[in-house]
Parts: sequence; C-alpha cells; structure tokens
Amino acid sequence: MPLDTLQSLLLDELRDLYNAENQLLKALPKMAKAATAPELKAAFTEHLEVTRGQIERLDTIFATLGASPKGKKCKAMEGLIAEAKELLEEKGDAEPSVFDAALIASGQRVEHYEMAGYGCVRTFANLLGFTDAAALLQETLDEEGEADKKLTELAETVINVDALEAEGEEEEFEAAASNRAAPAKKSVAKKR
Repeated sequence: MPLDTLQSLLLDELRDLYNAENQLLKALPKMAKAATAPELKAAFTEHLEVTRGQIERLDTIFATLGASPKGKKCKAMEGLIAEAKELLEEKGDAEPSVFDAALIASGQRVEHYEMAGYGCVRTFANLLGFTDAAALLQETLDEEGEADKKLTELAETVINVDALEAEGEEEEFEAAASNRAAPAKKSVAKKR
C-alpha cells in the first residue's frame, strides 16, 4: 500500500503495532517464566493480559476503519524480541538479580518503542477526525506508560538494588565512587 495520505500512513502504522503486539503476546510468557523475582514475574504476567486487551482494541479500530490488521511485519519488535531471546539464553550463567535487571531493561525498550508508535498513531487519528480510535489508542498509550513506570519502580526499589548488592558490589561501588570524588575535591581546593 502506498503511503500517499495520512490515512494510509495511519493504517500502515496500526498494522505494524498490531503485529508487534502479537509478537509480544508470544514473548511475554517466556520473560515471565525466566524472571526470578516474584514481582517481576507478576509484572510480565499482568502485562500479558493488558496486551490481549490492546490487541482487542486494535481489532475494534480496524473494524471501525473497515480495514484488515494483517499485512505488516514489525521488524523492530522482531529485533527487540531477538535480543530478549539472546538474554534468555544467558540465564544459566547470570546472577539472578542481575538477570532480572537485564529483563527489565529489555522490557523497557519494548515499552518505549510501543509508546512512540502509539503516540504517533493517536495523533494521526485525531488529525483525521477518528476521535473514537484516538481515544482507544490513548488508552493503550496510557497502559504502556504505566507498564514502563511499574518496571522503573521495580528496578529502582528492588531489582537493581538486589543486583548491586549481589557479591558485595555495593561496597565496591561506594569505594570506587569515593575514589572518583576525592580527586575532584582536591582540584576544587587548589583553585581557591
């Protein structure tokens, strides 16, 4: 389909997101199973259910627009999932909390990609006067933002902290940080 109108671009981008969500639907259970922290398992499992709802919303939008959701392969999501698969293959050698931190990083890359895509199609739908579609897309955009915030909160309060504490890294990090700060203090003192 040629991209000769904003509506043709909207449909093309919606098809890309539809395929992305369906790819993610297959990947999320694997990520949930691989996660070691119960909170992270729960976050991925919860987002799996949210993703099913997002696909239903896209089906509704396509029906409203009288178009098929088929016909596009999301190569970006394919790449993000390929990276996640590589990560899953490294689980055996990984410290569990560090592995969970890597899973969060992978999940957030997916969320940020989806937020960018949904923000664009929501704007296109609004400009084209498809207000019902725009409202549904905003709902999905909000959900993707919430998933990202949840992963950030997990990372900052539990997972990354546990990863830092693994094998005494916290003490090593604090020592390295104080060593870096010491020369900076000396150079400030010399300037006075």
